[in-house]
Amino acid sequence: MNKELIVRSGSSDVDFAILKDGKLTELHKDQESSDFSVGDIMLAKVRKPVSGLNAAFVNVGYEKDAFLHYHDLGPQLRSLLKFIKRVSTGKLKDFSLKGFPFEKDIDKNGSINDVLKANQSILVQIVKEPISTKGPRISSELSIAGRYLVLVPFSDRVSVSQKIESKEEKDRLKRLVQSIKPKGFGVIVRTVADGKKVAELDKDLNNLLVKWTAMCKKIYKAKLPSKVLSELNRAASILRDVFNDDFTGIHVDDETLYYQIKDYVQEIAPGKESIVKLYDSNVPIFEKFGIERQIKTSFGRTVSTSKGAYLVIEHTEALHVIDVNSGNRSNKAKNQEDTALEVNLIAAKEVARQLRLRDMGGIIVIDFIDMSSADNRRKLYDHLREEMKDDRAKHKILPPSKFGLIQITRQRVRPEVNIKTREENPNGAGEVEAPIVLIHKMTADLERIISNKAHKNGIILNAHPFIAAYVTKGFPSVRSKWFLEHKKWVKVLPRDAYTYLEYRFKDKDGKELK
Repeated sequence: MNKELIVRSGSSDVDFAILKDGKLTELHKDQESSDFSVGDIMLAKVRKPVSGLNAAFVNVGYEKDAFLHYHDLGPQLRSLLKFIKRVSTGKLKDFSLKGFPFEKDIDKNGSINDVLKANQSILVQIVKEPISTKGPRISSELSIAGRYLVLVPFSDRVSVSQKIESKEEKDRLKRLVQSIKPKGFGVIVRTVADGKKVAELDKDLNNLLVKWTAMCKKIYKAKLPSKVLSELNRAASILRDVFNDDFTGIHVDDETLYYQIKDYVQEIAPGKESIVKLYDSNVPIFEKFGIERQIKTSFGRTVSTSKGAYLVIEHTEALHVIDVNSGNRSNKAKNQEDTALEVNLIAAKEVARQLRLRDMGGIIVIDFIDMSSADNRRKLYDHLREEMKDDRAKHKILPPSKFGLIQITRQRVRPEVNIKTREENPNGAGEVEAPIVLIHKMTADLERIISNKAHKNGIILNAHPFIAAYVTKGFPSVRSKWFLEHKKWVKVLPRDAYTYLEYRFKDKDGKELK
């Protein structure tokens, strides 16, 4: 399997696309103007505790106050507040927590008014970026993420990722981390630490302690509110979280960014820096790797899948609804149940991809095609879980209901990726589907027509002269590719009366093929 990261640099932002075997699975944007990224740590001021919500509104410098619930305070809140007070006044200059006297844990079911007061200084971490009309969601239970480990100040616990399945490996990692962990800090061992040696873990831990010290130095005489620790830029954070030995290439179109990424890869995976390549061509990088076309075909309200099936995706403020349709198709399945299962399995794969691609979060309801067999419903459920295994966002999938609905909750920490795919109509008012999608639609229609054995009379394509020329000219032409794939020659006839995006497939008698 080819897994590639394509990085496109613009004047004010950077786009990252992850491809698996050439298919777009994730799309991210890093904007320079973004002041609130997940993972940033801020020195903020408590605006007011609200006992009715058992939460506090906190000024982090955003136009709307951030929301801090009692359950996000962390058990060692008193120790944290005492530490901030002593560091900000200059009384504490040793940030190691070795000799720092810890306070008693706060009550698990206590009240916000017992622990926080208005105008109090507090260190908080962004756990959810501002979305829609809401301000950022924050936590005062801090964590600093590294490549293999996550450092948790004011804790003493060592935990290992649940995705590491081997009990022996979990025990080994726990023992190693216990032996190198400094006092006053907890550590979470990440999935990528599987099989790593103590030297690599120790190096990562020391890097995290350096970050912690640098952050604490900024607290002294800092203005409120202010950012004291930035999450890595998006390029580094994506590489830190997703990079593994499966990656076969990283292509970057900006020289400065190329050297930054190459240095970072050299640091986290020595010997793999050769897969980082500088892209230098007149053809834009997203166009060269077919990403631009995939963006146009993947972000619309309707999304095509293989064998004629398609999804319809609708959004509301509270949830997302995905409807699965079999489309106008025929297959070799003996009965309706087998057809429904086949379409549902294809759709499940595309649903898992769409959730990652659009970064859809909250509640997602999928209306699959009804199946009467309990075994088939179980197959669909297991298949969807398998397809979503690689999803880094926390999620939970409920088994299919009697109505064929599957509900998913998926962690939402950033606004959903929303790309406009329709364009201004060149023939008049309104909007039309992007022309770049047209050939993709034609190919899908042709596949459906050819799969229907009734159409043996030859196939003729009627289209606007510009489109007809695009399909037939050049080498290899679009029509040649169709012939090589389907062993069926398509006669193309230009029609002056057609609008730019109008086309019809007909048989040799002039009858339209549906």
